[in-house]
Amino acid sequence: MAPRRTGLFLGLLLLAHHLILLTACNEAYYSYIIQHICLESFRFQMTDIGQKLWCDWEATLSFYWDLTNCTFLIANKMDCFWPNQVVDQFFVTIHKEYFANCSVSGRGLGDPPNNIVGPFIMIPVMVTLLMTALVVWRSKRNEGIV
Repeated sequence: MAPRRTGLFLGLLLLAHHLILLTACNEAYYSYIIQHICLESFRFQMTDIGQKLWCDWEATLSFYWDLTNCTFLIANKMDCFWPNQVVDQFFVTIHKEYFANCSVSGRGLGDPPNNIVGPFIMIPVMVTLLMTALVVWRSKRNEGIV
């Protein structure tokens, strides 16, 4: 009876393996599809608005949403989990290509103009000098000291 159980077990194991292969997500094909459908559409939209607006969240939000939704819908059609490692790597690549030079707020980082920086520098310097002068002046006056 032991060989019969072993044969049955191996048969079921082989059948289960084939069923898993038939129902499992083909990640390589999924990656290929999102590259050629979702990414191409996104590239077209980003090229259309121009590189100067890539960091403008209001200009790119709808394109980014379409890209995310595209990867989600294709994952559902292909019986893939979403998000998954392929999607994560896909979006890392997107961010490196299109959003690497963008700040978190969407504005480019840079020094503020001098008319803004000047008062923030001059006021503390003037207060420090004034307080030093006041301390020196008060220390030279002997009035009221017993």
